[in-house]
Amino acid sequence: MDTQQIIAIVVVAVIAIALIVAGVLADRSRKKRIDAAEQAREDREAAAKAAADKAIAAKQAAQSGVESESASSGQSKPGTESAKSAESAESPASGASASEPAPAAQSAQPESQSAPTGSRTEPQPAQAQPQTPESATSRMTRLKARLANSANPFGKALFNILAKDHLSEADWEDVEDTLLMADVGADASEQLVDELRNDARITGTHDPAQVREALRSKLLAMVGTDTDRRLNADKPEAHKPSVIIMVGVNGTGKTTTAGKLARLFVADGKSVMLGAADTFRAAAADQLETWGAKVNVPVVRSDKDGADPASVAFEASQRAKNENADVLIIDTAGRLQNKANLMDELGKIRRVTEKNLPVDEVLLVLDATTGQNGMEQAKVFAQAIGITGVVLSKLDGSAKGGIVISVQKELGVPVKLVGLGEGPDDLAPFNPEDFVDGILA
Repeated sequence: MDTQQIIAIVVVAVIAIALIVAGVLADRSRKKRIDAAEQAREDREAAAKAAADKAIAAKQAAQSGVESESASSGQSKPGTESAKSAESAESPASGASASEPAPAAQSAQPESQSAPTGSRTEPQPAQAQPQTPESATSRMTRLKARLANSANPFGKALFNILAKDHLSEADWEDVEDTLLMADVGADASEQLVDELRNDARITGTHDPAQVREALRSKLLAMVGTDTDRRLNADKPEAHKPSVIIMVGVNGTGKTTTAGKLARLFVADGKSVMLGAADTFRAAAADQLETWGAKVNVPVVRSDKDGADPASVAFEASQRAKNENADVLIIDTAGRLQNKANLMDELGKIRRVTEKNLPVDEVLLVLDATTGQNGMEQAKVFAQAIGITGVVLSKLDGSAKGGIVISVQKELGVPVKLVGLGEGPDDLAPFNPEDFVDGILA
């Protein structure tokens, strides 16, 4: 081997080592930048949550004072009652409202007495006054305001980057990092960045209004504006009763969402029945009964824990059919021991229900805060029973707002409902324009 060959080998080795070192340093720098951004986001979220909790506590204290004053006077003013129901939906209904559900409670009682052994129907206790749920329009207005007031929506972070005079390669990396941290997903993030880079309104002007409009149009296109997001029960061709099966991993707020969905239908003037087919979690049926009792909705459940969930679903569908309810909502277990077990159980629930009534809707409840970590579990449910829509619970509108885009892209079904809080009426139909405008506000 002559000297020139040795020199060439050494040069190649030096270049390779330099490239490796440069790659490692760049990767470390990128990770540090992402970690710093994530830590800053968490700090802002914690501060915003503390402020929100303080504001809610103050509002509740003020409302308690109003309710005490109303109780002491022995009468309720219509204007005050309307304001209370729009704020919290926890106030008891007025005398006229309370009298309307009474026939439903009376008709449900004989059914409970004639129920076969092994299950029972639990209507609201006669001594309790049903609540008046908040209307869908009022919910959407309130949830949009929460999005706009939430801590660090990812849309604002994107706008701050894109509104710069000159966008460097590092700026575009920051855009992609922001999208990834917002759980938009790798493929969708890459697509959105490419579209933004090719948009002349962003690369060819320094006008913030044009930049904002460009970003808004791109986000709207990714979220989808021409998708039919109506619940099938609200469509003219819906069956009666219209059956909705709720699925999702335990801990995502599935049972709570079923109760909140019942309130949403009651607010629209529909008669609702709940089926507690999650027989493996001891508190699930009790929790569902609590939700039903507040709005005078009967609940079909088993007399014992661990009963066959399909038998509860069958009994619930039979009673909903006999009583001519508008909607039947069936809560299911969220166990994930193995995929085959889940598919068998959910498939059986659907099959036995359809012996009485066709299933119009299967809603997957997904915890938005789990982000991409919950996507694989979501795919299992989609394969097991065939979902028609997604309910995103705990969508705070900030760092994880991009989950709306990724979940639709991965599962191929629309987000139909979103929840932004712990209140009984903090569930509303998902509106793409309100969502995007909220995070860009």
